[in-house]
Amino acid sequence: MFDPDLLVPIFALSIPIVAIWTRHQRRMAEIQANTTAEKAALYATSNAQLEERVRILERIITDNGYDTALQIEALRDKREVETARDPAAGQKIN
Repeated sequence: MFDPDLLVPIFALSIPIVAIWTRHQRRMAEIQANTTAEKAALYATSNAQLEERVRILERIITDNGYDTALQIEALRDKREVETARDPAAGQKIN
């Protein structure tokens, strides 16, 4: 019915398969961790840029001593200068 002598070769052949599968799973986990870390860094950078923009807008809205339209135009001019220096800078946050 069942030959116990077959267990030894089956077990011997399964060890490398399990080792390869384990190595593959470990590598996949490392790749996923690296990707997650990169995404977190991008989100943190984007979040910091958005917070800075909100601070500027809050300052413009709450400060009654300045003309809002002039400040908005000044910010646009600043963005145009930054875009001229680094074209990728103008595409980060709109």
